[in-house]
Formats: sequence, structure tokens, C-alpha cells
Amino acid sequence: MPALFDFESARKELSKKPLPRHIAVIMDGNGRWAKERGLPRVAGHHEGVKSVKAIVEGCGELGVEVLTLYAFSHENWNRPTWEVSALMKLLMRTIHNEINNLDANGVRVRTIGQIDRLPPATLKQVKHAIEVTRRNTGLVLCLALSYGGRIEILEAARRALHEKMTPNRLDEATFSSLLDTAGLPDPDLVIRTSGEHRISNFLLWQIAYSEIYVTPTYWPDFRKKELVDAILDYQTRERRFGLVSEQVKKKKSK
Repeated sequence: MPALFDFESARKELSKKPLPRHIAVIMDGNGRWAKERGLPRVAGHHEGVKSVKAIVEGCGELGVEVLTLYAFSHENWNRPTWEVSALMKLLMRTIHNEINNLDANGVRVRTIGQIDRLPPATLKQVKHAIEVTRRNTGLVLCLALSYGGRIEILEAARRALHEKMTPNRLDEATFSSLLDTAGLPDPDLVIRTSGEHRISNFLLWQIAYSEIYVTPTYWPDFRKKELVDAILDYQTRERRFGLVSEQVKKKKSK
């Protein structure tokens, strides 16, 4: 029988090294999780909500500043109508059920993506969560909804053109301020569940230097232990940002 996971001990171990400020997660594998158990796809989405709750709680307890969850992509609108409808209702119900808990724990909800495409009732619940938690100073829970990285970059370029920015004015910092994630640090760690080795149009600008962690674990099985494993792996990485190891060590010693 495997030993029980001790989150408190794991937290002490993680505190010995720098934590990622911003963790971004591509939540994948709900459908396959359900199929392997002979269940309808929606059962995987429902189980995945439990993982969302566990990871939000875990990141808050660890002191992670930002958690971005790829909840619904721009391309997901092309899924069967019944599945899209079920996902929208699940999102609405989950936010309704969890908003008081999120607020009590100081979590601030924000979104990226074309949220105006959401059904009216779902959009109303999302905006309510943003408003209720807007003054909170704890974990920022950023929900990527109707989100696509290429569209985000295109929209940022359109904003630059609309504001008649000159080429000399448009540097990386200014362009970043035009993106949906303006004001947030770039992700330090990107986690992808279910073993797929692709980015899937997620935060294409922001993850230029993110560490990427791929796990075969399906999202419904990804809980606090798996989060800790991902961060422990992250803490073994040397983040060079284009430098060589000697330069990194010299920079840290200053």
C-alpha cells in the first residue's frame, strides 16, 4: 500500500528553493479519463473540477502568485454542441459554488480570452466572480476562456495600430501591456497533463522562457501530489534565459 502523501512536509521541502511565481496549466485528458472507465466524457469534466479545486488550494497554500488555467480554448467552440453546452453549465455552476470559498481565501479571479462569446448566464457568473474578488490580494486565478494565443497577439497588434503607435515606441514591454495578461508576470512553469507534447495555442508570447513539464497523468487525477512533483522538477532546472551557466551563477552571487 503506497504511503499517504504529506502536503505539509512537501511544502517545507519546496520552500528551500525558489517557487514559480506563475504556474500555467493546460488541463488535458478529461475525455480519455472517462473513456477508460466506460463513462461519458462529461463525467471526466466533472471529475476535473475536483482537480481544479485541489490545485487552486495547493497554489494558494504554497504562496504561488498566479495560476492560469486553460479552461476553454477558442478552438473548443468546434466541439459537439452538447459538450460545449455541458462545459458552459459546469463552468457556471462551479463558479457559483466556489465563489464564497475563493473570496474567503483571498483569491482574485480574472480572465483572458474572448469572454463575451460565453453564453449570457455563464458570462454573468464569470463577471460576478471577477467583481466579488477584485480587491483580494492572494492568489490570482486567471481563467483562460474562449482563449487562443494567436488571436490574443493579433488583438494586441490591432490595439497598437488603433493607438497609432510608432515603431520606435513599440518594444517588448509595451506590446506585453497590450496583451490580455497585462500586469501579470510571465509563467515560470507550464504544466501539461495527459502526455501530449504540444502548446495548443496557449500563451504563445508569454511562455517564451517558461519551463515546460509534461506528465502522462490525466487532469482528473492531477492533485496536490502531482503539483508538488511538477514544482520539484521545476526546481531542478537551471533557468538561463539565453545565458551560459557561468553567467547565471555570477548573476546570482551578486
